Amino acid sequence: MKTLTLHINGHARAVPAGITVASALRRCDVTLFGQTVYGSSRDVFCGMGQCQACRVRIDGQDESLACMRLVAEGMRVETQA
Repeated sequence: MKTLTLHINGHARAVPAGITVASALRRCDVTLFGQTVYGSSRDVFCGMGQCQACRVRIDGQDESLACMRLVAEGMRVETQA
């Protein structure tokens, strides 16, 4: 299985190629993606981009949906937690 290097909150992690950013975060034990305006924790909910609960910063772009993006070599992901 081919692996890629993904930078999650400043830490390099090896993840399988061909998976979504949300799946990669979960494989790396990241389960807190940020907080709602009410202070509740956000995590992957629907897995198809409708709920937008999995918003993260990907390569400097805010509000990216982790469940809708495939990992890429050297990608930088920052959770809002």
